[in-house]
Amino acid sequence: MQRLVEGLHKFQRGVFNNRKNLYQKLVNGQNPLALFITCSDSRIDPNLLTQTEPGELFVMRNAGNIVPPYGALHGGEAATIEYAVSILKVRDIVICGHSHCGAMTGLMNPECINGCSAVNAFLAHAEATRRIVSENYTHITDPTARLMVTVEENVLVQLENLRTHPAVAAAMARNEVHLHGWVYKFETGQIFSYDPEQGQFLPLMPPEPDVAEAKIAAVGN
Repeated sequence: MQRLVEGLHKFQRGVFNNRKNLYQKLVNGQNPLALFITCSDSRIDPNLLTQTEPGELFVMRNAGNIVPPYGALHGGEAATIEYAVSILKVRDIVICGHSHCGAMTGLMNPECINGCSAVNAFLAHAEATRRIVSENYTHITDPTARLMVTVEENVLVQLENLRTHPAVAAAMARNEVHLHGWVYKFETGQIFSYDPEQGQFLPLMPPEPDVAEAKIAAVGN
């Protein structure tokens, strides 16, 4: 706890005082770029990962970056999603899984979370993930590779669950919100994004400069 308190004082004396204008603007409200759904794992920092400022990401976190289907659980997840889409008008929703996920380990190996009744109940919203991996990936026996497949399939399952939320479905029908499936690898810092056309997760590359930027660069050279 002392480490946390010392960090608070450091923030107030240094970061906050040096960026008062930014924090004063945040008093007037928020206009986030995206809803970022990820795991509660302490090794993930969404703002650090995406290099975004306070106010630019609306973040939802839980064990296993799970999105319960609409109506299955009247909890914070449904409220957060609805608020982000209907009130904040986010244009993008990212579901970001990660390597070495403890929740996905527990999903595939229930003995790892014996006695954790609440965790088991929550992971039931990833039962489709468990069935997909158990029945369709019997050829993958290496534990590390099998866990990564579970992480990837879970992102896809949770994207499907996300589509059951009325606010999301309505916004998608108007082409006002776009869904993205990501997987973050701790050991390399890479982000892999699901490509529906190729049916696999591919390294997320920087966007190509648009035509106008390319012309300006060419003139400058």
